[in-house]
Amino acid sequence: MTRQMHLIGFLASGTWDESGGWRHPATDSRILESPMWEGLARTLEDARFDAAFFADAFVWYGDASVERGGLNYMLDPLPLAVNVLRATTHLGVGVTYSTTFYEPFGIARTLGTVDYLSGGRFAWNVVTSTFDAEARRFGMEKMPGRAERYDRAEEVVEACVRLWESFPADALVLDKEGGQFIDPSRLRPFEYHGKHVSTEGPLTVPASPQGGPVIMQAGASERGRQFAARLGEVIFTLSHSVHEMQSYYSDVKRRVVEAGRAPEDCKIIAGIDVTVAETEQIARDKQAYADELLDDDVAIEWTSSSTGANLRALPPDARLESLQGTHEGSTSYLQRLEAIQRDVGRPLTIREASREFCLRGTPRIVGDPEQVADQLQEMFEAEAADGFMLGGTVMPGSLESFARLVVPVLQKRGLFRTEYPGTTLRETLRGRAREPLAALPARS
Repeated sequence: MTRQMHLIGFLASGTWDESGGWRHPATDSRILESPMWEGLARTLEDARFDAAFFADAFVWYGDASVERGGLNYMLDPLPLAVNVLRATTHLGVGVTYSTTFYEPFGIARTLGTVDYLSGGRFAWNVVTSTFDAEARRFGMEKMPGRAERYDRAEEVVEACVRLWESFPADALVLDKEGGQFIDPSRLRPFEYHGKHVSTEGPLTVPASPQGGPVIMQAGASERGRQFAARLGEVIFTLSHSVHEMQSYYSDVKRRVVEAGRAPEDCKIIAGIDVTVAETEQIARDKQAYADELLDDDVAIEWTSSSTGANLRALPPDARLESLQGTHEGSTSYLQRLEAIQRDVGRPLTIREASREFCLRGTPRIVGDPEQVADQLQEMFEAEAADGFMLGGTVMPGSLESFARLVVPVLQKRGLFRTEYPGTTLRETLRGRAREPLAALPARS
C-alpha cells in the first residue's frame, strides 16, 4: 500500500494558542461548553483525521497571559476527551498526563478505563512537566532535574504497559451458565520495582481492543529522543524548518531501528501552521490580520516561559544576545528560538524575536487548497514527517477550513485516507495491535 500521511488536530481547552487568536471575531468563545468541542471532533472525524490531541499544563504562564489571553489551559482534558470520544466513532483522542505527579497504577486504571470505554481510541501524551509552579501545586518544593524526570517517566510508562497487559480481554469470560466471571489462569500477575516507582498487577481494568492507550511523546533532547525510540508510537516535533524536520526524522527513525523496532512503528508528526482560503490573496490577508492580534507582552512572556530564557527581565527593544535556558524550559523551544535568530540573519530585539517565536515557530503554509497540498506533499515525500499536527489561530474555523478545502485535495492525490482502516486508533496509525513490552530492549 502506498504510504499515506497522518493528520492530528491540536486542541487546547482555553485560549487555543499564544497568538491572540481568541480575540478574532470568527473564533468561537464557547471554550467551556462541550457541544463546541464535540462538533469540532465530528468535523475532524468526517475528514478522517487520525486523532484530536488535547495539550495541557497545570499553570498559566504569567500575568500578561492571564489578563490578555496567552496560552491558558482551563478544563481538565480527560473528562473533555470522554465527551469527545462519546460524540465520535473512529476518531482517536490523545490527552496529556504527567508522569511526575501521578503513580503508575492510578494512571493505568484511569487511562485504561477511558481506552476501554472508547473501544480502543485513546492515546496518552507522556510528559514529565516542566515548571516549579506546577510542582508546588502537587505539594513539592520544586521540580526534579530533567534526568530524574526522564528516569521516572520511563519507569512509569513501563509499569503502565505491564498493567495494561496484565488483564487480557479474554480473561473476562462472563460465563453465566458455568458461573465463571473472570478466568484467573488468563490473568498475568507481576511485580514491578524500579528506582522511582513500584506497583503490581494484574490491573482491575481489562485491555481494550487495541491493548492499551497509544503512547505519544514530544522530545527534542538526547534523552527525549532515546525515550521516543524505545517507547513512543507517535512523536511530535516542533522543528523550525523543513531541513530540521528531515534531520529529526532520520535521527529518530534510526534510533527506532536500533531499539529493535520497525521504523513505521513510530510515527513522527510535525507541527505546522496552515492558513488556507479560496485564493492565495485571501489566505494572506487572513494571516496578516490574525498576526496583528498577538500582544507583545504575551509574546515575550510565553517565549520566556517556554525556553527558560529570562527575557522578561530585559527591555523589549534590547537586542537578543546569547541564550541560556533553565531546567524549567523546554529544549525543543530553546532550539526553536535559536533557529529563528539564525534564520533571520540580523540581530533581533527581544520583542521581534518573541513575536517571531510565537507566530513562526513551525513551518508556515499560506495559500489556496492546491498550494497548501503541494507543500504538505513535498514535506511528506521528502521524509520530513509521517504526518502533521495542525492547530489554528481562528478556532474552530482554521481546522474546519483545512478539513473542507485541503483534505479532499490530499485524498484525490492518494496521500490521505478516504476511510478508516479499522476501529481503533492503533489500527489507524499502524494497522495492528501493540507488541508486548517484553519484546523491547532493556533501558540503557
